[in-house]
Amino acid sequence: MRLNMNRLIPLINQIRQCRDCEPELPLGARPIVRGAPNAKILIIGQAPGTKVHASGIPWDDASGRRLRQWMGIDDQAFYDESRIAIMPMGFCYPGKGRSGDLPPRPECAPKWHARMLASLPNIQLTLLIGQYAQKYYLKEGFTNLTDTVKHWEDYLPHYFPLPHPSPRNQIWLKQNPWFEEIAIPELQRRIIAC
Repeated sequence: MRLNMNRLIPLINQIRQCRDCEPELPLGARPIVRGAPNAKILIIGQAPGTKVHASGIPWDDASGRRLRQWMGIDDQAFYDESRIAIMPMGFCYPGKGRSGDLPPRPECAPKWHARMLASLPNIQLTLLIGQYAQKYYLKEGFTNLTDTVKHWEDYLPHYFPLPHPSPRNQIWLKQNPWFEEIAIPELQRRIIAC
């Protein structure tokens, strides 16, 4: 554990100092990442939005509130780094596109994820939130977000694929009531067990 702590703290500090793609970022670089070596749950989302960029607190927005509801935990449990680590696909706010935020910057995951995972040896469950995380980690198993999330049981016990909890996904949630009726109770059971 001590070796992992010695690796993780400098690694997180190094990630937070990264400025590799700053010229491409409309608000500049502000990498968002959290974790402790004893964390048992890892959240891999898309990229911070403008509110998270401003606060520096991951999932500090409407999407985060819904994610905590889905997980069945409060803010205190969610932000307990000894329990939950947070590592997005893109660590900085990527900018605005025509229909929402731009995709996560492609440099982050290849540069940082393997090193971060090596420093988090106790992860029992990884929440893959949205298509970018699912496509990166599930590779051959990923077809599209709906199909992947519909077959969430196929990826257990290591991964639990989820749609993005954005308020913009209301239509998806209404079209897929099975998600909140069947998948969310199982997600909450697994969160409690970790």
